[in-house]
Amino acid sequence: MSYRAHDAFVAPARPRSEVWRLCLGLVLMAVIVFGLGWAIQAFAMAILGDQAYLDFRSAITSARNPAGALYLLMSLGLLIIAAAMVANQLHGRGLLSLIGPIPRAMKQFRRVLAYLVTLYAIVWILPPSEFPVALEQATPLATWSQLLPLSLLAVFIQTSAEEIVFRGYLQQQLAARFNHPVIWITGPAVLFAALHYRPDIGSAGWLFMIWVGLFSVIASDITARAGTLGPAIALHFASNTAAILVVSGDPDLTGLALWRLQLDLSDPSILWSVMSVDLGMLVLAWLVARLALRR
Repeated sequence: MSYRAHDAFVAPARPRSEVWRLCLGLVLMAVIVFGLGWAIQAFAMAILGDQAYLDFRSAITSARNPAGALYLLMSLGLLIIAAAMVANQLHGRGLLSLIGPIPRAMKQFRRVLAYLVTLYAIVWILPPSEFPVALEQATPLATWSQLLPLSLLAVFIQTSAEEIVFRGYLQQQLAARFNHPVIWITGPAVLFAALHYRPDIGSAGWLFMIWVGLFSVIASDITARAGTLGPAIALHFASNTAAILVVSGDPDLTGLALWRLQLDLSDPSILWSVMSVDLGMLVLAWLVARLALRR
């Protein structure tokens, strides 16, 4: 493993790296996000009439429609505000320190994303391209195309926010206090997986958590090799674009998808067959991202 770039990435977190600051920071982030979420709802209630507010609430309640899916994804941008506030007030550093040198991060993002888009295109075009379960159209192509620019922006906000919190703030603060990679890779992975737990799908929820945890490990590894969040955001963005905007396997998140899988997430055998394919794709994406960083 070559994690030399990680030292410079972690350096801004070292002056105030006490564990109590990290724990308090995570709690404050949750409070800030929930507080801002309630503020948005209160603002909407104040400027809209009763019926308009009820219509607004109805539209954003379910991510099975475009408005609800866009609201869900974009609302995660509140994590960026929370991370910026916590980094500034508790650790005396700015938001950009959670990302790494911006010119380098942008260059790495573009390069890794270009490689990943090529990978996904090849996998999609070349046989076998069959899905393990039935595939059906979720959104008419014309509607999907019109929404695509806003959909891509929403996915970019969501993935950037999660990477800033988990690979930026959490990984940096853990690495500043503990040198061993097992700690600063496993810590974010466990929390990331726990927050993605799906009690609605029963025992199959553990399979989903395992996949999410493995994704986190790979994202942490890529971040440590790159020294910025650029590649991890590119990896997350490419993965979620494919899973949310192109083919959705989650029946509760189909509002922006072109196609959806007729998938019963509560059935472990079906979920495992799909996630086995996703896992193979994730490993390929990780290897391609590493190749892009070496170029």
